[in-house]
Amino acid sequence: MTRRRAEGAGRLTRLALLTAIALTIFLIEAQLPALTTIPGIKLGLANIVTVYAVFTLGPRDALMILCARVFLGAVFSGQMTTLWYSAAGGLLSWCALCLLRKALDKRQLWLSSPVAGVCHNLGQLLAAAAMLGTWAVLAYLPYLVLAGLLAGLFTGVAAQTLIGRMEKLGR
Repeated sequence: MTRRRAEGAGRLTRLALLTAIALTIFLIEAQLPALTTIPGIKLGLANIVTVYAVFTLGPRDALMILCARVFLGAVFSGQMTTLWYSAAGGLLSWCALCLLRKALDKRQLWLSSPVAGVCHNLGQLLAAAAMLGTWAVLAYLPYLVLAGLLAGLFTGVAAQTLIGRMEKLGR
């Protein structure tokens, strides 16, 4: 096997494993009881994988993992309407991470995740407004901004820790 083909197979394997990890986390978290009575608030633990991928693999690979996880998560959960909410939130969050990746290094990535969390919730609200045909859903914005900041801080610190541990392993 040529070196180029081996590198391609290694990259594909890494993307598949990270997608499987993110999907598993997403599906497990979907089974947990809601944190609050406000719809849409959850930790978003699968986003740890997205943050990790943006900062270690790059935006393109992270986008492939995100898109696969969002689509498969909707299929496996049997809730296809979540596809639109997750896609809108995930893409807006990914865009924020890509922009912040240029300004921050791997030691500061935990700072990018709260911003991405807020963007994720904003994207979901915009999708809800479009699907429901009303801007009334934006009444949830203050609560979702706070939730996005807190959940994003948690996922950012987790991703920061993951990168640190992976670097210690030499990966």
